Amino acid sequence: MSLRGRLPRSLHLLGVVIALALVAGSGCATGGRTGCPAHGSSCGLRARITEADAYLSTRPGVVGYLVRDRVTGFEYRNANAGTEIWTASTIKLAMVADLLTRDRAHVISLSPGDHADIDAMLHVSDDDAADRLWFTYSGPDHMTFDNAFQAFGMTGLIPERGYTDFFPYWGFQKCTAEDLDRLMHHVLDGLDPADRTYIVDRMRSVDPIQQWGVWGAGPAARPGNKDGWSDEDTGAIANSVGFAGPAERYTLAIMDSLNGKGDIANGQETDTHVARILLAGLASDDS
Repeated sequence: MSLRGRLPRSLHLLGVVIALALVAGSGCATGGRTGCPAHGSSCGLRARITEADAYLSTRPGVVGYLVRDRVTGFEYRNANAGTEIWTASTIKLAMVADLLTRDRAHVISLSPGDHADIDAMLHVSDDDAADRLWFTYSGPDHMTFDNAFQAFGMTGLIPERGYTDFFPYWGFQKCTAEDLDRLMHHVLDGLDPADRTYIVDRMRSVDPIQQWGVWGAGPAARPGNKDGWSDEDTGAIANSVGFAGPAERYTLAIMDSLNGKGDIANGQETDTHVARILLAGLASDDS
């Protein structure tokens, strides 16, 4: 006779209950938390995250990322997601959000030329356009943009002194992948619907110069992104923030500081492959 056959019925039922509880509790890791929603693709991200982290262990530099499922609330941040890294041109997305918000509130009145510069910042990451807008709309203390960025959730943003006479300046600021994640969610959930639609459309149709990073999710996922790349005193920087999937279901923020161990192309390759691992195929998974 088996041991099960000798157990009292009450103890046998208790064992079944415990076993079911253990199965129910064995969810996905969520950046320090355990358990994730049992439906949708969130738990499918677990293996993808493991693969992405293994890949990053072979890559140069310091990479922080945060991936989120906006439907289930699942999120994962890697060990470097809170590391301060030069923003490069990803901050232009925050500039666009602020300018459109101020214009809609009639605090400023954007000209046709301003709108063209906004479009150029999103489409080709135009630095001259960013300069014109920054110097025009920074306010008398130069802090108007940075104050707004804090309100957009970029609470870790740090403008860096010692690089320009005009301080703060969009081109010399640091933040974390967590800050870019919060910015992306402000764009998707906090803006006027018309402004949101405009930004999402422009992020989905960026020039080939920005078709890397989150773009690696692949055309089936209909990704959109704002990239940033530069050579700083700490070495090459390659960052990407954006979304993929039906109704922008998944968001991803990646910041890559090569720290002298690679060039911008190395960082772009890393970011794109991480996005491909995490997000490619999720659009079809959700269909």
